[in-house]
Amino acid sequence: MTRRRVLTAIRVAVAVLTVAAVAYAVVTNWADVSVHLSRISVGAFLLSTLAALAGTWLTMLGWRVLLADLGSPLELAPASGVYFVGQLGKYLPGSLWSVLVQADMASSLKVPRRRTAVAGLLALGFSLLTGFVVGLPAASYLIRREADGFDWWTLLALPVVAVLLVPRILNRLIGSLLRILRREPLEHDLSGRAVGSAVLLFILVWVTFGLHTLLLARAVAGPEPHPHLGVAALTGYALSVSLGMLTVILPAGLGAREGLLTLILATAIPVAAAGAVAIVSRFIVTIVDVSCALFGWLYARRHHLLADRRREELAPRA
Repeated sequence: MTRRRVLTAIRVAVAVLTVAAVAYAVVTNWADVSVHLSRISVGAFLLSTLAALAGTWLTMLGWRVLLADLGSPLELAPASGVYFVGQLGKYLPGSLWSVLVQADMASSLKVPRRRTAVAGLLALGFSLLTGFVVGLPAASYLIRREADGFDWWTLLALPVVAVLLVPRILNRLIGSLLRILRREPLEHDLSGRAVGSAVLLFILVWVTFGLHTLLLARAVAGPEPHPHLGVAALTGYALSVSLGMLTVILPAGLGAREGLLTLILATAIPVAAAGAVAIVSRFIVTIVDVSCALFGWLYARRHHLLADRRREELAPRA
């Protein structure tokens, strides 16, 4: 058995165990969790879904800005087709499946694979960094296990993140990475305008997903929610997803994200209520991802982004 197959087997095994652990925790605490699930009204569910949908589209727009600045501007429709279909790759064990699928599809639009891959990796990096920035207040809740404000020392990480987002430094890092991978350099460096636009878009992504979480949390919190529930919900989602992104062996951070979000929200609402929010949040985000991917797939199929590539592979070589 090759090393690659061993690593794949380990990733799948860990993912299965994680899903089983989450399922066991939900089943054993279902009596308490189900009570809080029933408190989420149809209105709160729909508004939370709309917020998650807005966050998902903003993510695509951030990726599109980076790809355009690297030299391959795409119209909104083909960009959504490439991005949303590729995004389903994050539900597989590993960390780069979505980038590989996007690079393959975008090649049918005459976009160099390397350029699409770099744009995808940059989008992941921007998402991760801005997620930590927005989620900094929740870090103190996670450490101290109580919601009575946040520690200002967490803001010390901001200068480090700011330096990494300076275009000159960022372009050097990209160039170094490509040299290490023995790839040709990019034709276009990232501009300051693109970096600023991408940072703003990804911050808005986390704000909308925070609102998505807050709507669910307020629904289960009762008539007198904890005064710090707003901060915990608005910033907790960003931190839990960003930390979950680092667990590359888990599909879309499954289990890790829900556990961290539950711990953060549990500083302001009961644990069972926090678990209900994490469960419904995962359900909504998954439905939104699948719906957007279906939209993207229909566009990609209609415009031969998938079929052309297959014919190209089957065509006889001269």
